[in-house]
Amino acid sequence: MTAPAVSISGQDADALGGDDSILMRQRRDHARLDAMMNRYRSEDLAPGEPDAVWSDIVQVVFSHAFAEETVLWPLLRRVAPDGEELTRQVEEEHQAINELIARIERSPDDPRRAEWIQRAFALIRQDIRDEEDELLPRLRTALGDRKLRRVGAAWEAVRATAPTRPHPGVPRRPPGNAVRGVPLSAFDRLRDLAPGCGPAARRASLAAGALAAGGAVALAVRAARRRG
Repeated sequence: MTAPAVSISGQDADALGGDDSILMRQRRDHARLDAMMNRYRSEDLAPGEPDAVWSDIVQVVFSHAFAEETVLWPLLRRVAPDGEELTRQVEEEHQAINELIARIERSPDDPRRAEWIQRAFALIRQDIRDEEDELLPRLRTALGDRKLRRVGAAWEAVRATAPTRPHPGVPRRPPGNAVRGVPLSAFDRLRDLAPGCGPAARRASLAAGALAAGGAVALAVRAARRRG
């Protein structure tokens, strides 16, 4: 295995390719997740606030991970000698998080919910450490600042349209994750908004989401064919 590079966790923006580089974007998202997990565990939350914080955590976790799996890990497999091994490990971590959070979402009244959430937080924090200490330094070693910024813009674009809920059955690698995951993002984002909508608005939104999902499937399939 290639000797590990220096963790990105303690480096400044200049060392990581600038504020818009993929490394800085990743680190900001990781810091945001860490702050939200700490907030969830705070004792001064108002009634109902833990559920809102949990929902925010879930949305960030899955949009972030989907963009990694679509943009970053295929690139890492191309540029790092040990990229296959490293990305397989982090994909297994993502799958474990996916399955655990899916169980939490299916069982809102289970007495083990608090225990499961703390386990999910531990898995997320381990995933962050592995990425910042092992995977992302490989991108810093292999890519120049301009390329890191271009990758950052691509990652951000994918994250903005990625699924925001757990889908354990979606593959972890392209093109399967795009073909099956991108259409689900329309429904996820509508579900994120649905609690504040009336029934008529919700039905209209779901109908629009179905149309958007159909278009997303076609685009994903065409993109997969071009890569094949």
